[in-house]
Amino acid sequence: MMLRSVGLSPDRGKNNVMTRPRTFPIVLAGFTAFLDLYATQPLLPLLTRVFGATHVAVSLTVTASTLAVAIGAPFVGRLADLVGRKRVIVWSAVGLAVTTGLAATSTSLAQLVAWRFAQGLFTPGVFATAIAYIHEEWPATHVSRATSAYVSGTVIGGFCGRAVAGLVASAAGWPAAFVTLAVLNLAAASAVAMWLPRERATATGLGGGGHRRSILALLQNGQLVATNVVGFCVLFTQVAVFTYVTFHLGGAPYGLSTAALGWLFVVYLIGAAVTPIAGRWVDSQGHRAGLGLGMSIAIVGAVGTLAPWMPAIVAGLALVATGVFISQATASSYIGAVTVSDRGLAVGLYSLWYYAGGSLGAALPGLFWDAGGWPASVALVVAVQVATIAIALRFWTVTGRGGEGLLRELVSP
Repeated sequence: MMLRSVGLSPDRGKNNVMTRPRTFPIVLAGFTAFLDLYATQPLLPLLTRVFGATHVAVSLTVTASTLAVAIGAPFVGRLADLVGRKRVIVWSAVGLAVTTGLAATSTSLAQLVAWRFAQGLFTPGVFATAIAYIHEEWPATHVSRATSAYVSGTVIGGFCGRAVAGLVASAAGWPAAFVTLAVLNLAAASAVAMWLPRERATATGLGGGGHRRSILALLQNGQLVATNVVGFCVLFTQVAVFTYVTFHLGGAPYGLSTAALGWLFVVYLIGAAVTPIAGRWVDSQGHRAGLGLGMSIAIVGAVGTLAPWMPAIVAGLALVATGVFISQATASSYIGAVTVSDRGLAVGLYSLWYYAGGSLGAALPGLFWDAGGWPASVALVVAVQVATIAIALRFWTVTGRGGEGLLRELVSP
């Protein structure tokens, strides 16, 4: 029912210059991209016991994947521009299925981290390419809502990956969890291959000099650079919260099991339901307002997780997830508003910063955790969230109608 609500029919608006594709295949691509990326988060306390490793060491199973995405994203963006977006999306999804299955063969933490890095190399082929596909195939008036629908797909995929990993690992061990995820990956890749329309835009090639000139031109775009930094901060906060809260809730006095930690990510589904609605709001009110609203919600949620009661913590996590997803969809759609060419490369550069933020978000809070536990980690997260709003206010231009007044109300004392 939710997928139908985000739009499955051609656009018949009089003001649109092109017909928008069906949304479901792009939602499914988002599901595929994020099914595996954070699947080890609910497994971290279990992996700590299995491999006799430290909190920081097992967090590398998250860091390795996000770091690989950051490294590979710019190259995949250009590859998609050259050979076609659908082709890159489909073959990257197949690569995810293969490397996920091979991760189950790991006999040490180092091997598991290596396979997680390999998984991450294939992820931007789906993530970055799908966003560029939306910007090229949807009319400008519907880009934010199409991006929001795609983000909902990533949310559902992220939830399913964590929930499946937690449940299967609890019942049959962590290798079985990776095998199960690999089967789901392969099924999703097949569906995307069948249902995602081939792009209408014709890919064109650039020589090495043209590629360098394109990168330099994009790096001189101040608004795009600011958007990259915003993306860095957004994923930093998400990964930091949902990685280290598993240690917080897996220990005393809560003592949640691996399966229970997997189900904890059901809060993602709230964000999946809210984000498409927020996308329509951003289309009319503006990107700065959308970012301000999303990060403000996330700040309230992060502070809420400091409560000693489990219902309050879960509610706080739900707010963090919702705010982060709204911010993620807003920043992703803003890329199209500030770039007129080389969008595949632009999204690739954005993805580099975005996942670099995720990599640091999986590692840096570990130092704060060692120094002051969960409260210290939350303090770091809130500081980054406030900085994110400040960057958007300073460097993003006004877009949309009426959103800036609301944003001033949101951030005024």
